[in-house]
Amino acid sequence: MTASDTTVIPVKGDSPYEVRVGRGVVADLAGLLGPQTKKVLIVHAPPLGVRAEALRTALVEAGFEAMIAEVPDAEDAKRVEVAAFCWQILGQADFARTDAVVGLGGGATTDLAGFVAATWLRGVQLVQVPTTVLGMVDASIGGKTGINTAEGKNLVGSFYAPTGVLVDLDLLDGLARNEILAGFAEIVKAGFIAEPEILDIIERDVDRVVDPSTPEFRRVVELSIALKARVVGDDFKEAGLREILNYGHTLGHAIEHAERYQWRHGAAVSVGMVFVAELSRLAGRLSDEVVDRHRSVLTSLGLPIQYPAGRWNTLLATMQRDKKTRAGMLRFIVLDDLAKPTVLQGPESSLLFAAYQEIGS
Repeated sequence: MTASDTTVIPVKGDSPYEVRVGRGVVADLAGLLGPQTKKVLIVHAPPLGVRAEALRTALVEAGFEAMIAEVPDAEDAKRVEVAAFCWQILGQADFARTDAVVGLGGGATTDLAGFVAATWLRGVQLVQVPTTVLGMVDASIGGKTGINTAEGKNLVGSFYAPTGVLVDLDLLDGLARNEILAGFAEIVKAGFIAEPEILDIIERDVDRVVDPSTPEFRRVVELSIALKARVVGDDFKEAGLREILNYGHTLGHAIEHAERYQWRHGAAVSVGMVFVAELSRLAGRLSDEVVDRHRSVLTSLGLPIQYPAGRWNTLLATMQRDKKTRAGMLRFIVLDDLAKPTVLQGPESSLLFAAYQEIGS
C-alpha cells in the first residue's frame, strides 16, 4: 500500500534514490526493500521503542525477518562502541549484502545507522526514516554517515547512498515545539543560501510555519529537501557545490564540541550562521540588511544568535581541526548576497576575531 498525497523528490547521481514526503509514507518501506531482502535491522533511539516495534511487526507480516537495535539518544549514539553493538547483531544474525538496515530516529540515529550499513560487508541496503525536522531536511539525505570521536564531530564516516528516504510527517505529531524549532536552523540555512521563499514564509507567519499540520510547514520542508537533493545529486562527495551546505557549520560544529554535544545542532548552527553573516559583512561582501535578516529570522524562531565572547580561542582551535580545513587553511561558506554563497578561504585572524565579537555575549 502506498500513501496518498506523496511528494517524490529524486536524488540523482551514481546511486540515485528517492525521498518520499507525505503522511503515512512509512507504509512504503516493505516495497522499497525489494524481493532479495530477507533480514532487516531497525536502529532506533529509546523514545521510539513503540514505533520501532510497530514497524518491526509490519515487516514481519510482510514476510521479512526483522529485529530491533535500541541505541542511546542523540549524539551518545554516535560512538564506535554503539556501532560495534550494531555490527554484533548483524553478524550474529548472518546479515547478507542484500539485507537492510533502517534508521528510525533523528539525525544522530540516521548518521549511525548509515555508518553501520556502509561498513557491514562494505555495504548493505539502507533506508532512512527520519523522525525529527532536522533529520527530515538534512541528516537523512545525501549519504553522509558518521560517528564522533574525542577529537571532533563526524571525523570518522563515509559517503553512502541509501536505497530511499521516507519523510513521514505523521511521525512529527505530538513532537514538542522546541524539538520542531531545533530543526529549523537547517531550513533557514536553505533559505539564505538558495531558497529565499523559505524566509518569506517564516516572516509572514512564524506560528503557522512551525506547525507540522500546515501547508506552510510542508512547503518549507519540501523546499529544503529539494535543495539538498539537487546539491548532493551533483556533488555526492563534497568536491565542490555541496560545500555550500556547510553554511554556519564550521563554527557550529566547534560550539557543539565545546559544549560536549549538550547543545542542539540547530542552536549551534544558528549561532554559526550569524557569525559567517558578520564575517561576510566585514569582508565587504554582504549588506547590513541581509545580516540583520539573519538575526531577526533566527530570533523569531527562538534560536540563539550569541555565544560567550571569552570562548574564541577554544573555538578557533577546534575549527582548525575541522575536516573542512584544507592544508591548514580555514574555509568558510559566506554570502555575497542572499542566495549567493561562496567560499572565503584563509581569512585573516583579525577578521575572524572581529566577526566573533559581533556575536559575543
